Amino acid sequence: MKRSDFIKTGILSTVSLGLAASAESKAATPDLVGFNHLPIKETKTMNTVLHKAATRGHANHGWLDTNHTFSFAHYYDPTRTHFGKLRVLNDDFVDGGMGFGTHPHDNMEIISIPLEGDLEHKDSMGNVAVIRQNDVQIMSAGTGIYHSEYNKNKDSKVNFLQIWVFPKERNITPRYDQITFKPEDRVNKLQQIVSPSKTDDGVWINQDAWFHLGNLKKGFSTSYDVKLKGNGVYAFVIKGDVTINGQSLNKRDGLGVWDVEKLDIVADSDAEVLLMEVPMN
Repeated sequence: MKRSDFIKTGILSTVSLGLAASAESKAATPDLVGFNHLPIKETKTMNTVLHKAATRGHANHGWLDTNHTFSFAHYYDPTRTHFGKLRVLNDDFVDGGMGFGTHPHDNMEIISIPLEGDLEHKDSMGNVAVIRQNDVQIMSAGTGIYHSEYNKNKDSKVNFLQIWVFPKERNITPRYDQITFKPEDRVNKLQQIVSPSKTDDGVWINQDAWFHLGNLKKGFSTSYDVKLKGNGVYAFVIKGDVTINGQSLNKRDGLGVWDVEKLDIVADSDAEVLLMEVPMN
């Protein structure tokens, strides 16, 4: 697919997702987006859902190689549209000098976490920035924004996670924030990178959500206490192998857990994990 066609598709999908967000404020399940695709199976128990890395939606547009944990753009699976208020978890690899042209968003919390390379951002609020590994960026799209994202470098790829969360309050004034975190503060620790409190650690999000990153050494064990009753936690393994509440996970696997008070985490190898605590309804 040509990049211009992909951007057009992305804009249409964003509009559809905006409608889904509107429905979310009225019902627990948002409107579905996209169109039918090969079914992707998930493993589900009473209070967990397992998404193995190989079951994610995949698309290679030449300049963009991407994997979608949840339905997005041309990938659609009615069983995988969201986890609570977590709507999108995309694992994007963008070729040198390429990227997403200017496109709109509204009423969505958009978090970008670079894993390698440099991502250049420009938006209609006047922000121009480059985010790199150890940076976390957030935008509250609110009443509406336009932005673009490009690989800053011509000779290497950029890999980043793009995450969308339905907002707690709709139609707020759009805003932007970016913080650089110390990598040593997440070695055998869970470093808070997103928080609903403006005075707490991490970028502020317009939702009762908390994100944590951990760089865990083989054999290390820890636990995560759910901060708000009724929230669930979606764990995404960036690299390595971990066991969470007895479930073995490998690189790029995802595990959603709800109706629990804590998660027990064991690093089966050196591993990096992202925990995303979000409301379930």
